[in-house]
Amino acid sequence: MTTVNGWPSVPLGEVLVKNETIVSLSPAEKYREVTIRLWGKGVMLRRIVSGAEIAAERRYCVSTDQFIASRIDARNGAMGLVPSDLDGAVVTNDFPSFEVNRERLLPGFLGWLSRTTPFIDLCRAASEGTTNRVRLKEDRFLRLPIPLPPLEVQERIVTRIDRLADKVAQVRQTKREIGDKTTALLRSQFSRIVDGAPRCKMSSAAPLVRRKAEMRAGEEYPELGIRSFGRGTFHKAALDYIAVGSKKLYRIEPGDLVFNNVFAWEGAIAVAQPEDRGRFGSHRFITCVPHPDVATAEFLAFYFLTPEGLERIGKASPGGAGRNRTLGIEKLLEIEVPIPSHDQQSKFGRLLQTVRTMQTSQATATKELDAMLPAILDRAFKGKLS
Repeated sequence: MTTVNGWPSVPLGEVLVKNETIVSLSPAEKYREVTIRLWGKGVMLRRIVSGAEIAAERRYCVSTDQFIASRIDARNGAMGLVPSDLDGAVVTNDFPSFEVNRERLLPGFLGWLSRTTPFIDLCRAASEGTTNRVRLKEDRFLRLPIPLPPLEVQERIVTRIDRLADKVAQVRQTKREIGDKTTALLRSQFSRIVDGAPRCKMSSAAPLVRRKAEMRAGEEYPELGIRSFGRGTFHKAALDYIAVGSKKLYRIEPGDLVFNNVFAWEGAIAVAQPEDRGRFGSHRFITCVPHPDVATAEFLAFYFLTPEGLERIGKASPGGAGRNRTLGIEKLLEIEVPIPSHDQQSKFGRLLQTVRTMQTSQATATKELDAMLPAILDRAFKGKLS
């Protein structure tokens, strides 16, 4: 059998040999454990633990450039090559590893091949089990066919992909650095204008506003959601009259400062945008409307997402972790917030809008960037990479 490019096809078992290296664990020694991220995102360190913390006397030991897969998540792209910094790390039997026969197959070629959609689809077909126990079957995995061009062709493909992947990584790094500098600029400007500014309670700056929706049969009520960590709003599916049931809904208007009282402590705070018009939130959504001559919603939202602001939200959200930490309305309205001049807040808002416009453009570029590597791999393994 051959591939569409005319390369011979061989079963993985012809070029992989199961790694059977086992180490006896010493309770006093430290060991690195391996985990594998989904969708070809790489093999990485899970944790460093003592032998006493590992509930076993022995573990498999992996080496640089061995091919390793997750029995549970190979069907979701959890596989790859062991990096040099994890040479000698330990894994359980749930992570079978293999030596690559370098006389026929370059590890780098297999590493890139394993990140392609067709290869992941083959691993999915080689996995079986019930819904919660689907696992890669090793014998079927080793029968999977892979294209095997001559070593010089493999080397040329790997070199070309490595070079392009490095360029993509450099662009990503530059984008991260720009993002970090932009964030630092915003925080610096914010700190400058709040330094020495007067403060007043939220009840005076941006009081609570509730707009209870009147439920009507035949009507639909699209809900609004708020992402944690200051990542803005998102749209939920609409509820019909029957689905709403006894649930209380409140209309949210563009410009509202909105808190998800369950996750406000981890930054589920946002300003409703024009595209959010006509959306509703449950009683768990606290909406505050700033007095136009006192504060702006964008300024207050930025404050509450600073370390100081989140600390105050945390103190106003008593309880344990997760859903037991609920932001109290009265406690929120008692928080004193900085109120610099309205002109300073407006200028900061314009700067914030400029940054967000740039971030939107970057997000679009990032999506295009994320699509580049799969496209490169697709072309490479069809023999079309120039």
